[in-house]
Amino acid sequence: MKLFSPLRVGTMELPNRVVVPAMVTRLSGQDGFVNGPITDRYVRFARGGAGLVVVEAMAVHGSKSGPLLRISGDEFLPGLRDLAARMHDAGPGRCAPQIIHFLKISRTGWRQKVQDLSIDEVRAIPGLYAAAAARAVAAGFDAVELHMAHAYTLSSFLSRLNGRRDDYGGSLERRLRLPLETLAAVRAAVGPNFPVGVRFDGEECVKGGYTAQEAGVIALRLAQGGADWLSISAGGKFEDAQHRPGEPLYPYTGYSGERCMPGRQYPPAANLPTAAAIKAFVAGHGLSTPVVATGKIHTPELAEGILNDGKADLIGMARPLLADPDWPRKVQAGRFDRVVRCCYANVCKAKDERFQTVTCFLWPRGSINAPESTDAQPPQWPQSGANLVAETSQGRISLKWAAASDNEGVYGYDVWRAEGSAPFERIDAVPGAVCAYHDGTAVGGLGYRYYVAAYDFAGNRSAPSAAIEAQL
Repeated sequence: MKLFSPLRVGTMELPNRVVVPAMVTRLSGQDGFVNGPITDRYVRFARGGAGLVVVEAMAVHGSKSGPLLRISGDEFLPGLRDLAARMHDAGPGRCAPQIIHFLKISRTGWRQKVQDLSIDEVRAIPGLYAAAAARAVAAGFDAVELHMAHAYTLSSFLSRLNGRRDDYGGSLERRLRLPLETLAAVRAAVGPNFPVGVRFDGEECVKGGYTAQEAGVIALRLAQGGADWLSISAGGKFEDAQHRPGEPLYPYTGYSGERCMPGRQYPPAANLPTAAAIKAFVAGHGLSTPVVATGKIHTPELAEGILNDGKADLIGMARPLLADPDWPRKVQAGRFDRVVRCCYANVCKAKDERFQTVTCFLWPRGSINAPESTDAQPPQWPQSGANLVAETSQGRISLKWAAASDNEGVYGYDVWRAEGSAPFERIDAVPGAVCAYHDGTAVGGLGYRYYVAAYDFAGNRSAPSAAIEAQL
């Protein structure tokens, strides 16, 4: 599989094409230091076998914020060194911190905008990034990623909604000025041989924001400026955020936030067309800068197809690897059937929005990491079987079944559905404590067939239940 072939990114060789993009955990404290839970989360990702793990955003400056890692001073280096060393010991992949600058927000709904910054404040930003990147080198990381996506400072300078009227706003060339100055300052600080990536929005997904048409030009200029990889995200903007009284404005609560983390109502690879267009534009200008595609890429077949079609060079999987950090290792061994598969319920996203520790809906209650097991014994149904039944009420089909048992514990149940004579598709999953499912997407006039299968902490699957038919 091309997915598990090595790839050289700058001077760094990745053992495979699977990337864990930076994602918020809310496991850090207000002090910004690396702690035990943070270390456990990222060591778990490293042990799972991803080619590159990008550690959640770390602030390059000292502005007050909630729980957020920091790389803004040398006092953070001991913890960062330990984190990098333990990640290297845990798995074959590389690791890189994502570094970020953000503007101020308030519980009243007020937020600072780029046009509120003085020219001296603007000109100080590249130096903050450069100093932080130098600390990433000193901490022993393999690379660094500059956060230029979503609602944060550099993304807001790139935005078509940038309201500045000086050399840092207006035309695209001026909006690119600070991001390119920052990239140049980082490159000067780390030297030519330390890989530097950039994550930015391929589409802002807000009224008046830029689309892939301008994003291709942004990508080209970043690649010309020395970016070693381009990680393509979408949305996550303040402009359409929903303010909740008493809470700081949070940029993933509107439509653009949905596009950033497309849920179950979106098709697979929802943001791939944007990444593919950006890659084609950059390649068309003679550059081979690797592009990371993200956004609901969840199966080996889908990932492999994207790579073979030349639509991206690397595959970013955040929520699938949150659900099962061992996804790369299991798939490489030909055991996708043992992967605990994300159901895209976006409970993780909802927890982030509510400023709670980010966990997976499918994990056992109280866990702050995915369970691990080398057990090979699958769950079993009772002697009488799963006894799957279906009822129709309130415009939906409701399923119920008997609980399975396992020597270690039932982790969850996959729900499979077929329309008429079509093949079965996995449509959802529920935690092990739940033996019921409500299918709110079924409609009258179509016949459905269902079955369920239990899985344990190692991802071993039970035999499928007997299939049943149902119709609204």
